[in-house]
Amino acid sequence: MLIAVAGCSGCSGEPENTLERIRRERVVRVGYANEAPYAYLADGIEQLTGEAPEIARLVLQQMGVAQVEGVLTEFGSLMPGLRAKRFDMIAAGMYITPERCEQIDFSEPTYCIGEALVVKAGNPLELHSYEDIAQHRTARLGVVAGAVELGYARAVGIPQERLSIFPDAASAVEGVQAGRIDAYGGTSTTVQNFLNVTGDAAGVERADPFTDPIIDGKSVRGCGAFGFRKEDQLFREEFNRHLQSIVGTPEHLNLMQSFGFTENDLPMGMTTNLLCQP
Repeated sequence: MLIAVAGCSGCSGEPENTLERIRRERVVRVGYANEAPYAYLADGIEQLTGEAPEIARLVLQQMGVAQVEGVLTEFGSLMPGLRAKRFDMIAAGMYITPERCEQIDFSEPTYCIGEALVVKAGNPLELHSYEDIAQHRTARLGVVAGAVELGYARAVGIPQERLSIFPDAASAVEGVQAGRIDAYGGTSTTVQNFLNVTGDAAGVERADPFTDPIIDGKSVRGCGAFGFRKEDQLFREEFNRHLQSIVGTPEHLNLMQSFGFTENDLPMGMTTNLLCQP
């Protein structure tokens, strides 16, 4: 007796890949680290938003995917979580670096920005760069676990005993407020977003002026993108194809500006291939 099977996925004997599955289910699960303005839950509505999830929604809608589900993860656990298949992609504004490129694949970048420091109100130690912290005898810097700032700090010579690792930006800023550290190093948009929300009552401020770290003779400027598993090449390529038709358009610029980015933060010729080079 012959049995006809309709709509059989993977009938060829080949396992269903991620792109085929999300097209069938019309749902993508994204890992994020709850860091505004990149990816976070909006107050009161429990809606995942931010630069990365909103751009992901635009792209995925063009791919026929109707729903984006967020999986909250500590930043330092995003890449392990992706490889362990806890979610389908990373949408957290993660910087492309050569070290990360060895572990996961990235889309093309959606923005490139500099750094900033959160210090005590009045900036009592007069810290205006990572180099200032390195040259000070006692200044302590806080960074988020898994973030690129730890590499910047080590590259400019801040000793390990004056570095503190925090699970997220909010706890690092609390460290400054409590006097456990003298500065928190983060991206310029993370720092400005925090200060926009808290105002002067927090007892901290953004170091102004500030000079980005100089590493290998170049001023640091990080570029954020979406992360994919190495084996999900088809998914990444299809996502990239639609992403590149969006980046730089008026729709993209309007979306970026709503999260505190400007036209000057566009990738401007930077590519994943360049950023992955050692």
